[in-house]
Amino acid sequence: MTIRIATICGSVRPGNYTHMAMNVAIDELRKTSDIEVTAIDLSTLDLPLPGLDARNPEAIQAFQTTIEEATGALLAAPEYHGGISSPMKLAIDNLGFPSKLAGKPVAILGVAAGAIGAIKSTEQLRAICAHVGAVPLPLAVSIPLIQQVFNEQGECQDPRAEALIRRSATSLLDYINNAVCPKLSLEALLREKST
Repeated sequence: MTIRIATICGSVRPGNYTHMAMNVAIDELRKTSDIEVTAIDLSTLDLPLPGLDARNPEAIQAFQTTIEEATGALLAAPEYHGGISSPMKLAIDNLGFPSKLAGKPVAILGVAAGAIGAIKSTEQLRAICAHVGAVPLPLAVSIPLIQQVFNEQGECQDPRAEALIRRSATSLLDYINNAVCPKLSLEALLREKST
């Protein structure tokens, strides 16, 4: 069974640290065979505000389909003014109702410039994901002082931070392998026996 992971980076600023952290997590995901990773670039989607029509409905439909077909998702977001970024919230708002995230395990990775990290934004993101029916994993990863963790080339300079970022990916895979895949295999077996 191929495990499909969708990743969403909640920052659209060119050269952003959230994207740098996400790249480390994606690298960890791709170390495992039978993992298909789809990295969603929000800057290319032109997401509409709630209540407005999409200028590119095909792109929004493709975005929703990618999430719907994913086994799980990894969401990475910066903390802006004590909360999640507006691109991340807009992405979740554009996943329909019921949300395409419903029932999916979600790993949360937060980054912040401050010394206490992305505590507020990861908690807000966890609450929003739970509200739309997703299954946010219990251990969100929060990286403080992110501007000191990566150099200008996007290379991680802090082994401890890198290990935490990679853990956001491995925690998601562990949950999928231990909770989701056995359930899917059992359902397939039961369907096979009933035919």
